Amino acid sequence: MLKGFRDFILRGNVVDLAVAVILGAAFNAIVTSLVSDVLNPLIAATIGKPDFSSVILHVGGGQIKVGNFLNAAVSFLIVAAVVYFAIVLPLNHLMARLKKPAPEAPSSMKTCPECLSEIPQAAKRCAHCAQPVA
Repeated sequence: MLKGFRDFILRGNVVDLAVAVILGAAFNAIVTSLVSDVLNPLIAATIGKPDFSSVILHVGGGQIKVGNFLNAAVSFLIVAAVVYFAIVLPLNHLMARLKKPAPEAPSSMKTCPECLSEIPQAAKRCAHCAQPVA
């Protein structure tokens, strides 16, 4: 029972996933700091509010905190842009360079030397001009 658990934990994809989660959490801290320490002061300098969290809709007796959602959306867009431009785009470019072109399949047609029309490889006469084909 413990051997199976050990084999499961030490499989490559489980370890890779654990590393990705840890790095994702660390990257999330960086993006959160970027939004709260860099972007929000820029917003405060331009519109006079410290960040979007002051945007609140009052509906009945409740509050809808639209600003907190906007802060999270900005953070998500930054993470998505960094992942796309720093990981996905270079990886796609690298895979395109490494991918070997597929070999062309041998043609099942040949050209008639007399009328230059396409005929099957096994044909002994051209279907268009009736000339014998070698």
